[in-house]
Amino acid sequence: MPDPTRVLLWTDTPAAYLDAIAAANLTGRVAVEAVSRTETPTQAQRADTEALLAWGAPAGLLPQMPKLRWAQALTAGVEGWLALPDLPPNLTVTCARGTHRESMAENILGALFHLTKPYAAIVEDQKSSKWVRRTCTPLAGATLGILGLGAIGQQVAGIASKIGMRVIGTKRRTETLPDVAEVLPTERTDEVLAQSDYVLLLLPATPDTENFMNAQSLAKMKPTAWLLNFGRGHLIADADLIAAVKEKRIAGAVLDVFRQEPLPVEHPFWTTERIVVLPHIGGGHPQRDKVVAKLFVENLERFLDGKPLKEVVDRAAGY
Repeated sequence: MPDPTRVLLWTDTPAAYLDAIAAANLTGRVAVEAVSRTETPTQAQRADTEALLAWGAPAGLLPQMPKLRWAQALTAGVEGWLALPDLPPNLTVTCARGTHRESMAENILGALFHLTKPYAAIVEDQKSSKWVRRTCTPLAGATLGILGLGAIGQQVAGIASKIGMRVIGTKRRTETLPDVAEVLPTERTDEVLAQSDYVLLLLPATPDTENFMNAQSLAKMKPTAWLLNFGRGHLIADADLIAAVKEKRIAGAVLDVFRQEPLPVEHPFWTTERIVVLPHIGGGHPQRDKVVAKLFVENLERFLDGKPLKEVVDRAAGY
């Protein structure tokens, strides 16, 4: 019988992953160790680990792991991994793409309802025992433009279309998608911006998407349109967005991701009227580890059997 494959879980919440390994009857084929995020793997762990589950890794660590052949990222975005100056060229990196599509979609729809239904203002009215009749803005009939029609974007499209919204968007590889009226290539982003009442950013972090929404692209939006960013903070040129909102060239923005997190207290997003700051709540939910563990164990079994892994990161594309 071959020696068990050495697996390292570098996370503060290893229980779901250990349970999933046991449930898949892989315990006899692997030797699993767990390390909290505040700890550094021991010299022995660095020497022996063949498969790694982690949020990320500091520069200098991965080259000390000569047997490491596969790293499973705990996040969908992998810009931190790809930014490592010493990321081993032959290391296969897989991401957690699609593991939070339901929670992200619900939170995005929650943001749309926050913008169009006056519940927050009504709660404030109640504190003063005020009876104020407020008007709701319908989402039905409005156009939602999704920049980045991946797994999450398609999930959002399905829900939005069912409440009567017209959904359009961009995708690097265009194809017909259910619940999407029109799928355009990224080169035609301006057309999506011009038509949309709500623009949703779900693009990955790559050099090509740095400052994707700048003064020029914001100028393509309707003055009545809202921008929602649930992708990555670096998609937006912060100063350009603040200027566009203050000058009422767009209606406002809901932001769940930022260049620096937590958002610094001195950042003007906090105090700019009609910019809503969310503390990166989009993808998190109580069962997320169980969902990621399902993907991890499926990939672990494939890894042990020498089969292609799921959600492999394309280093050239950046995601």
